[in-house]
Amino acid sequence: MPELPEVETTRRGLAAHLTGLTITDVVIRNAKLRWPIPKNLPRLLRGRTIASLKRRAKYLLMDCGSGTLILHLGMSGSLRILPANTAPQQHDHFDLILRNGTLMRLRDPRRFGAVLWHTGDPATHPLLATLGPEPLEDGPPANNFDARYLYQATRGRSVSIKQCIMDNHVVVGVGNIYANEALFRAGIKPQLAAGKLSLPRCAKLVVEIRATLAEAINLGGSSLRDFVNTSGQPGYFQQHYWVYGRSGEPCRRCGSPIKQIRQGQRSSFYCGSCQK
Repeated sequence: MPELPEVETTRRGLAAHLTGLTITDVVIRNAKLRWPIPKNLPRLLRGRTIASLKRRAKYLLMDCGSGTLILHLGMSGSLRILPANTAPQQHDHFDLILRNGTLMRLRDPRRFGAVLWHTGDPATHPLLATLGPEPLEDGPPANNFDARYLYQATRGRSVSIKQCIMDNHVVVGVGNIYANEALFRAGIKPQLAAGKLSLPRCAKLVVEIRATLAEAINLGGSSLRDFVNTSGQPGYFQQHYWVYGRSGEPCRRCGSPIKQIRQGQRSSFYCGSCQK
């Protein structure tokens, strides 16, 4: 599943091609995604100019003036910029046709993605209203992802720290790959109870979550299965994994074999010597 670095990579690639352009038409080939694509979307979007493209968690928010187009890549989706005459393939479900002779195309083989429309402040949409803070942005003091915030959010919690930082109500965008990698960098084992983290260890974890995500974005995200950027190119962060997917292989720091366990239906990878 595309995680925050892949979605941010997509946003940056799209924004360079879409901002300031006018939508001339909308093509819906298959509306049956995770939630149905609104049938009236062509009427709502024709003639609208794309003012900006932002990201909230793993959602892309396209400001079209009269409302916001909310896009989600789901499990296997990708968004591409293509010439307007490019023939669609089997899993190409949605196109935005642009006045400059290009289009933005959603390809989603598993159809877990989303194309939704919201008027008013997008932060009030039910999918966005209860999300936690962004890990890479400084928000208001009461909702800023820093050491003090994480320390307070974990008090009294017996759930594992890995599951805690993957909870979008605590912090958004820290998916399975990047939770594994950040915890290794911070020297914290993934099964440690969240409530046992001291303030200094929370501070270290915040630093490493930010650093892991930032590095992944700089490398274009991870391409393990389906992800490609808006030009059809894969990301390269998977070449730099410390622990993810490396069960049984030697730790790059100490040489101990990387261990694998199951947590909340997800695989966790860690070094029993480097992480405590």
